Amino acid sequence: MTTAATRAAEYKMLIGGELVASSTGEWIESVNPANEEVIGYVPAGGKTDIDHAVSAAAEAFPAWAALDPARRAAYLRELAVKLRGHQDALVQLEVADTGNTIREMERDVESGASALEYFAGLAMEAKGETIPATTANLHFSLREPFGVVGRIVPFNHPVMFAASKIAAPLAAGNTVVLKPSEQSPLSSALFARACQEVFPAGVVNVVTGFGRTAGDALVRHPDVKRLAFIGSVPTGMAIQRAAGETSVKALSLELGGKNPMIVFPDADLLRALQAAVRGMNFTWQGQSCGSTSRLFLHTSVYDEAVERLAAAVSALRVGDPMDYGSDAGPVNSKRQWEKDLGYVEIAKSEGARLVAGGGRPDGERFERGYWLSPTVFADVTPGMRIFREEVFGPLLSVIRWEDTDEVIEMANAVEYGLTAAIWTNDLRTALTTARRVQSGYVWINGSSAHFRGTSFGGKKNSGTGTEEGLDELLSYTESKTIHVML
Repeated sequence: MTTAATRAAEYKMLIGGELVASSTGEWIESVNPANEEVIGYVPAGGKTDIDHAVSAAAEAFPAWAALDPARRAAYLRELAVKLRGHQDALVQLEVADTGNTIREMERDVESGASALEYFAGLAMEAKGETIPATTANLHFSLREPFGVVGRIVPFNHPVMFAASKIAAPLAAGNTVVLKPSEQSPLSSALFARACQEVFPAGVVNVVTGFGRTAGDALVRHPDVKRLAFIGSVPTGMAIQRAAGETSVKALSLELGGKNPMIVFPDADLLRALQAAVRGMNFTWQGQSCGSTSRLFLHTSVYDEAVERLAAAVSALRVGDPMDYGSDAGPVNSKRQWEKDLGYVEIAKSEGARLVAGGGRPDGERFERGYWLSPTVFADVTPGMRIFREEVFGPLLSVIRWEDTDEVIEMANAVEYGLTAAIWTNDLRTALTTARRVQSGYVWINGSSAHFRGTSFGGKKNSGTGTEEGLDELLSYTESKTIHVML
């Protein structure tokens, strides 16, 4: 954090329709992970700024909720058009700020715009029902918005999450205070400008700041009845504790994953290995809660598969994330990079066999920045930390299995339950395994892809609630029952 007055690029937060600095005058510097150069600053917002944003959202709420759903939907569609119109600027800033490859970030902008349009189309589905409780009277329910919604989004897909995660609460008639991650906040600042141009003052507020200050103030604010968070399990658990200290809140959490991909011996091995590489999301250095970071290979194909997998991952091109030819860029931050390197050493010390990556790529280009070659460890066993713990980095663990009951037990033997992938050509095996695996989002003969309208969410410590479908829209409403005594 800095209070220096001179800087190359300053961005503002959006509160009550105005682009403003923080109340303290302090700033957070954002660093390009490819070369460790400071590329911009955002305000270090705190409790006072959150209070102002919540007040602005509360003031804007009655008029926004009173709009016809079709009118609210029109605002969402207008924002989608605005984002596509600023795609080049958003992508350039996002790539520099996150280290994610440019071809992926272009998809992110489109995905965010598409989510806005999807929930615009669902706006009139926030509806109640009639109940034949008696024949003499009329009994029915309505769905009403909560009021002010707090949304806290992570660093790995900043603009996509900023856009897609305000769509459902706005469509349902709520106003929003959005808190982006302090690790890659610059594109969220551009997003704030777009929201200023589209929405009435106070409907969308974007407050940048640290989790321990701005995030904590948003979680604890008594006038925020509905909260949603995407991030790590420890932070999600801390939010659960803090949220209930000031008021009763509705809370949804999309947390971490240590997601299994189970390859049966009858599967198309080449396609399965291609999906394993794709499912690890190496294009953004494995920094995804849905990454299939535990690959379970049947013993009959294990040795051949590990050799092929190591060759495929080693062939990925690590380079400038602005280059369309790069398959992977740098890790997002120094803290995450050091964490990843720590897990590499832990895995070695616990007996895992390194078959690809494990350190900086060769070459002068990679001497500065947070670079780590996509990494594969074979012969991983359930007692190892890289089997049990989410790394949130480019580390893929490969596990040998022989018995179906054994592999399902191993797949479920972690605290997480977000995604899973099952590879087999036997329909009975596919469906029985899908039922037995403790994950909320399962691919059969696929990996990584999300499909609009299907609910995404986890089991166990991977979270509560679902997103990306109709259930998400309804989760931003409260039910009211009315009895008409005729």
